[in-house]
Amino acid sequence: MLKHHEREASVAFAILMLCAVLAVVRPAYFAADNLNDLFLATLPVLIVAAGMTLVMLTGEIDIAVGSAFAVCGVAAGVLAKAGVPLLLVFPVVCMLGASLGALSGSLVAYLKLPSIVVTLAMMIALRDGLRWVTQGAWVQNLPADFQWFGLPQSAFPPVAGLVAALVFAALSWGLRYTGAGRLLYLTGSNAEAARLAGVDILRVKIAAFGCLGALTALAAILNSVRFNQIPPNAGLGLEMKVIAAVVVGGTAITGGRGTLVGTLLGVVLLGAIGPALTYLGVSAYWERAIQGAIILVAVGLNVLPARARRLAGALGAARA
Repeated sequence: MLKHHEREASVAFAILMLCAVLAVVRPAYFAADNLNDLFLATLPVLIVAAGMTLVMLTGEIDIAVGSAFAVCGVAAGVLAKAGVPLLLVFPVVCMLGASLGALSGSLVAYLKLPSIVVTLAMMIALRDGLRWVTQGAWVQNLPADFQWFGLPQSAFPPVAGLVAALVFAALSWGLRYTGAGRLLYLTGSNAEAARLAGVDILRVKIAAFGCLGALTALAAILNSVRFNQIPPNAGLGLEMKVIAAVVVGGTAITGGRGTLVGTLLGVVLLGAIGPALTYLGVSAYWERAIQGAIILVAVGLNVLPARARRLAGALGAARA
């Protein structure tokens, strides 16, 4: 059982080591205000990363989440300014996000196009389309009840955390105990075997992309209500943070293996690195370089053991 969760254990150990160093060298890192800011900044990444885990379990990837995040955030602001009640803004924007995700999933599933190519095109189209529509202008003059959901600022973090916890718990339970969750793993492990077993892998992939889109929209709303203006360039670099966290958490880039607990740990580790560099006096520009290095190491840890097993199997067959 412990071996099955080696990746999660190693990431948890890295988090503890980072915290230990900061506690000794820069204890101010654990000040309440800094932890609160870190929590609010990391929360949208966690929600999107949970959806990305579903997509990557099927063996696909979506690098358009940053652009979809910006589109959904602006849409939430425009709807709120138009007088749409906040309780309706949630489902409408989530439907928009789900539609964008399902569109990417349909192109991948039905046209058999590589997901990285499809979502790269979606990333550019959504980002440039939003820039053209808004002309780069921020959404301003938002209604008073939009910011912080109309709650006191101090009450927002617990509410947002509860929303994220419920979503995360529901997805974790679904992956572990429902047939839909097993279909995601089966599709990513061996798509051809899944197809021969009667699984509609096209629908599975479209559903995964649609779920990611809806979660991206939810994250965009939770992020937008923190401010009294919404920029059209939100979500820049979000795809890098999300994919890095999912891979670091142990989800295989080839699909079929991974857990949401691992994704959670990956988000916590990578989310803590940027502020930690600042407190340790290291330039924040190193954050991207460190993220890239961590991704390479994580991919290597995923790929090399699989290649070793295939080589050992081939040698064993040859000797037989």
